[in-house]
Amino acid sequence: MSNKKEKTLIQQIIGKRTFGQKASDTLTKWGGSWAFILIFFFVIILWIGANIYGWINQWDPYPFILLNLALSLLAAIQAPIILMSQNRQMEKDRARAEYDYSVNRRAEREIRELKKIVLKLHKKRR
Repeated sequence: MSNKKEKTLIQQIIGKRTFGQKASDTLTKWGGSWAFILIFFFVIILWIGANIYGWINQWDPYPFILLNLALSLLAAIQAPIILMSQNRQMEKDRARAEYDYSVNRRAEREIRELKKIVLKLHKKRR
């Protein structure tokens, strides 16, 4: 693999990210953290508790339709963003694998050349 192609692969791995890529990576990192899960769980418990406590003036009665709507919207928005981030990570992993493969091929060629040199030196010694 040529140096130009290797530089392209390195740039692809490290390269500049668009605003959307940065946003999806950040959201995926935050949405997949324990802090998010615990805060989200706490908010849901508060929501349900507030509705049960305020039984007379309920803004979201028992089946919690608004809560279900909020959770559905969160899932509908978060899922494609997480998929975008995973696709970006897959592209980076593929580029790294291609780069590793090219390095391994070059190392294999160098080892074969060194083996030939060692065999020639060994034959001359005899």
